[in-house]
Amino acid sequence: MTKFSANLGFLWTELALPDAIRAAKRAGFDAVECHWPFETAAADVNAALRETGLPMLGLNTRRGDVAGGENGLAAVPGREKDARRYIDEALAYAEAIDCRNVHVMAGFTDRGDKAESVFRSNLAYAADQAIGLEKTILIEPLNHRDAPGYHLSDLDAALETLGAVGKPNIKVMFDCYHLQIMQGDLVTRLRTHLHNIGHIQIAAVPDRGEPDQGEVNYAWLFGAIDEMGWEGYVGAEYKPRTNTDEGLGWLKSFRAGGD
Repeated sequence: MTKFSANLGFLWTELALPDAIRAAKRAGFDAVECHWPFETAAADVNAALRETGLPMLGLNTRRGDVAGGENGLAAVPGREKDARRYIDEALAYAEAIDCRNVHVMAGFTDRGDKAESVFRSNLAYAADQAIGLEKTILIEPLNHRDAPGYHLSDLDAALETLGAVGKPNIKVMFDCYHLQIMQGDLVTRLRTHLHNIGHIQIAAVPDRGEPDQGEVNYAWLFGAIDEMGWEGYVGAEYKPRTNTDEGLGWLKSFRAGGD
């Protein structure tokens, strides 16, 4: 049976992170993940995780100057010092809350050789820092409609980067929403590259709402993922169409046997 994680970067955003963790437990999620938890004391997050028994699966490195148009720094030439500072910060926070994965955000680039070289160097650094902490580094392709100019936009580019860096603790974040927009053929891509995938995320396509309508038949997809032997979680990283609680019918349906 599919295990679901609530992405608290999009769900229950009106609540403080510890209270959002508690809300995810009440809703029936099996785990949680987040985006940028750094303004919340790690001790408070830990208390909520212990209280609920939910594992924290992942967090992101900081984006940088968001107002200035930045969306990660790991592939941005000239920002190597800041990128590595953000990597160190994210790994330290992950260690403090026993979080399994850190998504290293690449950022907006011209996708040229220099940017890719910087990305690979920073990823090698991140992997070396993470391995002693038993953490996995994730990289994620983002679709070019929502994030035009993002350094990674498809699975093939992400796999090429993984191969070039050659570190065993770097995996791909397989976000079905982004990859359906960019490439489709989700089941074949999952089955072929499952050994390189560190986490799976979902949302409806094209509106990024609850995974109960749109182009992707998630009820069928969850069954296919289970048949592949996926032992990880599926992260609900969608933007509620109204509010989080009102949109949880999809989860109740799958829990009742819809998957």
